[in-house]
Amino acid sequence: MSWWRDMVCYEVYPRAFADSNGDGVGDLPGVTAHLEHIKDLGADAVWITPFYPSPLADGGYDIADYTGVAEDLGTAEDFDELTERAHALGLKLLVDLVPNHTSDRHPWFQDALAAAPGSAERARYLFRPGRGAGGELPPNDWQSAFGGPAWTRVPDGEWYCHLHAPEQPDLDWRNSKVRDAFTGVLRYWLDRGVDGFRVDVAHALFKAEGLPDAGPGQHADPWRNHLMPYYDQEELHPLYREWRALLDTHPAPPGAVAPRDRVMVAESAVFDPARLGRYIRRDEMHQAFNFAFLEASWDAAELRGVVDGSFAVPGSAVTWLLSSHDAIRPATRLGSLRRARAAALLMLALPGSAYLYQGEELGLPQAEIPDARILDPLWERSGRTERGRDGARVPLPWSGEHAPYGFSTAAPGGTWLPQPDGWAGLTVAAQRQDPDSTLALYRRALRLRRAHPAPDPTARPVWLSAPDAPVLAFRRGELVCVVNLGAEPVPLSSLALPGRPALASEPFSGDALPPDTALWLIDSP
Repeated sequence: MSWWRDMVCYEVYPRAFADSNGDGVGDLPGVTAHLEHIKDLGADAVWITPFYPSPLADGGYDIADYTGVAEDLGTAEDFDELTERAHALGLKLLVDLVPNHTSDRHPWFQDALAAAPGSAERARYLFRPGRGAGGELPPNDWQSAFGGPAWTRVPDGEWYCHLHAPEQPDLDWRNSKVRDAFTGVLRYWLDRGVDGFRVDVAHALFKAEGLPDAGPGQHADPWRNHLMPYYDQEELHPLYREWRALLDTHPAPPGAVAPRDRVMVAESAVFDPARLGRYIRRDEMHQAFNFAFLEASWDAAELRGVVDGSFAVPGSAVTWLLSSHDAIRPATRLGSLRRARAAALLMLALPGSAYLYQGEELGLPQAEIPDARILDPLWERSGRTERGRDGARVPLPWSGEHAPYGFSTAAPGGTWLPQPDGWAGLTVAAQRQDPDSTLALYRRALRLRRAHPAPDPTARPVWLSAPDAPVLAFRRGELVCVVNLGAEPVPLSSLALPGRPALASEPFSGDALPPDTALWLIDSP
C-alpha cells in the first residue's frame, strides 16, 4: 500500500511558521529548524505553501517565478537543506503548484501588456475585447472569487480574465506553450527531490468554450464561485493524466521517493462526489481535498452523509481536513475548542489521509486582525465587508509570555501579521508541559493511529450507531470511535461498543459521554 493512502500531512505556511533571521517573516530556514516538531507530532509528510517570488497580492499565490525562491524566505540552497532534512527525518515533502494564474509581475504578463492584441504574448492569457459600442463593458458577467468583476481592462481597450485578484491573470490552458512550460516546472521540482504536488484551483484551469455568461445567482456565495458552469471542464483530465504519467516515470534524484510513489493532490472545490471522483481516477490525481468535510456543520446526520459520500468512488484514497490557510480555524468555526478537539479525533479515526494545518494541533482560534493590518485582497475587493483569511495565517506561537512568542526575534508588533495578546498558554512550549493540552491530544492520537492502522484505507468505516442518532460511532479496524454531537450526555452502555477506552478528547468519568466529546476505544486481542 502506497504511503500516501493513509498519510498524515502537515501544512506549513512558511511566512507564519518560524522566522530564522529576525525580520518578522517566517522563512525556509525557520521551517527546517522546526521540522522535528512536525516529526514528533506524528506526521508523515509536509506540504509547503508557495515560497516562490511573489508581490504578495494574494499571500504568495500570485507567482512571478515558478522555479525561484522568494528573497525574504531564503535561497535555493535553503530549499535543498529543507528537503534533505525532511527526508533525513523520514518526512515526505510536497510543494504547491499554482497553474491557474500567474502574478501580473510575471515576465509573461509583462510581455503580454507590452504586446498588441492578437499577439502570441497575449495568447498565453485570456485577453478578450469588451462588449458595448466602445468595448467599455467586460466580455462577460463573471465575478471574481474575491468580489467584483473577473475582468480588468488594459490601456489599449482589451480585457483580461482573473478569477481571483486583478494581480492574478488567468492563463489560457488551451495554449500549448503554457502546457509545455508547466511540464518543465514539474520536472524542475522533481529534480530537486520533492515527493509530490498540491495543485491549486485544480478545477478551474480550463474555462467553458466561448466564455459564456454565468447568469443570475452567481454572486450568492463568493466562496462557491467555483460552482459556476465555466469550471470543471472535461479538458482537465487529459492534462492530469499527462502529469500523472510524468510523476510515475520521471527519474528520482538521490534520497527522493521512487517514481510511482509520488503524490499529486487536487485542490478541486467540487462538491458532487461523482464529479470529484473524476479527478482521482487511477491514472489522474492521487487525492483530492475533501472540502465537503471541511465545511460540514457540527451535526451528526450531515457529517455521516459526508463520510458516506466521500467513499462514493470505490478504491480511491479519501482525504480529511478540518483547516487550512484559507479556512476559519476549527476552534472558532465549530464554536468552541471542545468541539475542535472532538472533531480532531473524529477526523483522525476515519480511513484515508488526514491534512493538518499548522497551529491546528495547538487549538489556535481565528485571530482578529486590526483593519489597518489586513492583507487579504478579499477585504478591499468586498468593500471591507469580508475580513478574509489573515486570521488563520497569524505567526505560530512557539514559546514565551508575550508576542512574538518565539516565532521571531523581531520587536513586539514587528511580525508581518500581528499576534493576539493572551496566547502564552497556547504556545508549543507551554502545551508540551500540559498532559491535557491540545498538542498532547494530537500527539497521543497520532501515535494510536499509527499503532492501529486501517486494514484498508480506501474502505468506508463500519457504522455502529443508528443513522438518526445524535452520536457517530464507527469501527476502523481495531480502532473504534464515538463522538457525541448532541446536547445531552449519552450512556456508553446504550451503544454497546466493543473495545477498551484509549483516548478521549475531554476528561470524563462514569458511563456517560458528555456533549461535544469524542472517545477512542481499541478492540484488539
